[in-house]
Amino acid sequence: MKFYNREKELDLLKKIEKLSCKSAQLTFLTGRRRVGKTTLLRECFKGEAYLYFFIGKKNEILLCEEFSETIRQVLKIEQFENFRSFSKLFAFLMELSVTKNFTLILDEFQEFYFSNPSVYSDMQHTWDRYKADSKINLICCGSIYTLMTKIFTDSKEPLYGRANFHLKIEPFDVITIKEFLFDHNPKYKNEDLLALYILSGGVPKYLEQLSLADAMDAKNLMDFYFSYNSTFLEEGKNILIDEFGKDYGNYFSILSLIAGSKTSRPEIESIMNISVGGFLDKLEVDFQLIAKIKPILSSPGSKNIKYYIKDVFLNFWFRFVYKNRSAVEMQNNAYILEVLKRDYETYSGRLLERYFNDKLIKTQKYSEIGTYWEKGNQNEIDIVAVNSLHKNIDFFEIKKQKSAIRISHLEKKAEKIMQKFEGYSFGFYGLSMEDM
Repeated sequence: MKFYNREKELDLLKKIEKLSCKSAQLTFLTGRRRVGKTTLLRECFKGEAYLYFFIGKKNEILLCEEFSETIRQVLKIEQFENFRSFSKLFAFLMELSVTKNFTLILDEFQEFYFSNPSVYSDMQHTWDRYKADSKINLICCGSIYTLMTKIFTDSKEPLYGRANFHLKIEPFDVITIKEFLFDHNPKYKNEDLLALYILSGGVPKYLEQLSLADAMDAKNLMDFYFSYNSTFLEEGKNILIDEFGKDYGNYFSILSLIAGSKTSRPEIESIMNISVGGFLDKLEVDFQLIAKIKPILSSPGSKNIKYYIKDVFLNFWFRFVYKNRSAVEMQNNAYILEVLKRDYETYSGRLLERYFNDKLIKTQKYSEIGTYWEKGNQNEIDIVAVNSLHKNIDFFEIKKQKSAIRISHLEKKAEKIMQKFEGYSFGFYGLSMEDM
């Protein structure tokens, strides 16, 4: 697959590599599974001699045997002892880095938590001992976000405060998704683009899977996603079970409700019949899977709060796969496709709003972008975009069909906001599938 985007990430990684020629650099790189962390690192250092260690679920002695062979091949070093512990191997590399600059990538770094958590304290002592004279470019990469951030940002952890940089890799933006679709289906329709955005969420691995299946139009995308033995049907569970642990049932239920438009805490609690404040806080802060939204320009203390799932792929998975898990278990995919056919128009309309929200963010024309509603969900405005510097506010109504847009209604709904911003100019716009 062609390498897309990531120019900013590549630039930063190259700058860090250059810094490591003079002093040791430690970067921890995070991002959800399948987002392309390893691909990014391989692209960055292709053509260079670098050490890549994958911390798999394997005996530590066997891992060290693999790593030792990599050292021999990459760094052309023949004579050194066969290490039986990663801590001793790392100490050897840190000592070597005093006289030799090189890059060391530790992929799935959080796995030491399950095999030998003492590795982290041993690494801390070794790092502190050699850092002043070392010229190593150390990159620790992991896909369990909570563990990776805990390792480097929890003050009780050995490696707290040791990292120079934190790089978080996000799914592709709407511009890159559009470029990808054009490369694989130059005659695509906007309905195809919206479907690809919704079903892939811009995650590179999913885009690759869909392109290899030649599923680059709306119908084939949905048929392949829900095909017999499709890997997508278990994907949400596979990438989140390790994050949530034994409480995954409650977390999954909450995410399913949010994906199904039960977006306020009272709505969620009325259905689950338990207090969900703690779960919502962890989903927002620890796991960074959901975010709060308030009406734009509301007071900081406003309790008019809704939640949404940040990951577009997971939002779809919880809405149509997890919610219909009984049908999935029976492999009755035809039933789920019928549900999708029934609800897709409404669902895709909401995701079209998010598509344009993301697109407006990429323009970098605004200081604040959000949505607006009043008590009882009255006077809802799909997107409000503010430029505080130039004192203008743009209001957007989003409809799948251009003919459904009513600018006069939008102007009426915006009256309360306009009264609060004397001296501002206001713009009113409609966006539809034609504008994707």
